[in-house]
Amino acid sequence: MIAPLRPDLMTIAELVAPESRVLDVGCGEGELLAWLKAEKNVDGRGIELTQQQVHRAIARGISVIQGDGEQDLADYPSAAYDYAILSMTLQAMKEPRRVLAELTRVGKQAIVSVPNFGHWKNRLYFAMAGRMPVTSTLSYEWYDTPNIHFCTISDFVILCERMGIVIERRIVVDATGERSGFSGRGHWANLFGQQGVFLLRARQG
Repeated sequence: MIAPLRPDLMTIAELVAPESRVLDVGCGEGELLAWLKAEKNVDGRGIELTQQQVHRAIARGISVIQGDGEQDLADYPSAAYDYAILSMTLQAMKEPRRVLAELTRVGKQAIVSVPNFGHWKNRLYFAMAGRMPVTSTLSYEWYDTPNIHFCTISDFVILCERMGIVIERRIVVDATGERSGFSGRGHWANLFGQQGVFLLRARQG
C-alpha cells in the first residue's frame, strides 16, 4: 500500500498525466515519485543533493541520482521529460531565473511550487513585530534559513512573464496544502495564498 501524499504534493500529482515521463528535482526521499509510479504508472527519475535521502528513495524503488539540480539540469537534453518538477525549492536556489529556464527546457511542461512571502500573516507579522516572519510555511529564523530569494505569488507571475514562460494553470493553497478559493485572482491570491503551484511551459517561437 502506497502512503498517502501530503496535500501540497497531491496538488502537484494531480497535474501529472498518467504514463508520462517525470523528472523530480530535489525529490527528497522520493515520496512524490513513488506515488506517481504506483498510481499513474509514470516513468519517474529524481535528482537529490542529500545522500541519505537518495538512499531512502532508492529503497522505495525510485531511480534517483545524487546531484545538484541547480548545476546538473544543464546536462539534460531539451524536452527529455513530459514534466520537470521543482517543489518548494526555487527560493533556495542561487540563480532561480536560470533554474526556471532549465526546467522549462528539460520538461515539455514544468510544475513549480513556491512559498508566498506576501501572505497576509507574513505582512502582519512584519508590521507588528518588526522582524522577519517565522511561520508554519516559513519556519526558519533569518540567520539559518535555506531560502535566499523570497518572493510572492505576484513576483513569480511577473518573472514568468518577463521570461516568456506561459502559465497554463495556477493553484493557490494554504499551509496544509488545501486549495484556496482565490487561485488565479491576482491580488487576492497574493494576499491569502500561502503557496502557489504553477503548471508552466516555454513559449513556442
